[in-house]
Amino acid sequence: MTPTPEQTEAVDTAIRTRRSLRAFLATPVPRETIAAILAVAARAPSGTNTQPWKVYVLTGAAKTELSRQIAAAYDDPAERAQHSEEYAYYPTEWKSPFIDRRRKVGWDLYGLLDIAKTDKARMHVQHRRNYEFFDAPVGLIFTIDRIMRQGSWLDYGMFLQSIMVAARGRGLDTCPQAAFTQFHRIISAHVGASADEQVGCGMSLGHADPDAVENTLVTEREPVAAFARFLG
Repeated sequence: MTPTPEQTEAVDTAIRTRRSLRAFLATPVPRETIAAILAVAARAPSGTNTQPWKVYVLTGAAKTELSRQIAAAYDDPAERAQHSEEYAYYPTEWKSPFIDRRRKVGWDLYGLLDIAKTDKARMHVQHRRNYEFFDAPVGLIFTIDRIMRQGSWLDYGMFLQSIMVAARGRGLDTCPQAAFTQFHRIISAHVGASADEQVGCGMSLGHADPDAVENTLVTEREPVAAFARFLG
């Protein structure tokens, strides 16, 4: 199938306008819309069609209760110390340019929110909003079977991107969140995940709050010439 220029632009726009937003309206998202997004995303490629993804969709009381449990653990230093990630999302030793990009996006966000570098209390509150799914009406938890290896995690990333692009195509926004992995034991118990499942990440889904200053953050991207080499 040869796409029309309008179809190409629609896809490109959905990708370009995807951002990790951190403030959502309470406007509900119909279950049919969520299911449609997941059905489209399930067309993402995976090695030998293994389709390693599993999704828990939380709304209403189920989402509120999970947020309450995680926030309570996060707010209690002694309790928080009992929870740790099952896998290393970030490197144990940072170097440039990765640490520079990481710091910039952090301080750009805190700058918009007027959070000073020494204001640990407000930083704590802002990070805590992860566990409230930034007030989004839909919270998604993604798990993967423990027997799956690195290739399946790469496949999973394509599935997650497909969800986010499909959401944009429907006028919705998202925020993928690795912050949830620290509290995988609470999450697994709450959603009823089996011992064979490992929590990969969470995601907020809903209508962006147009008045939230944090949603004005647009992260920078390197130009193609900086990361691609054309050979031949």
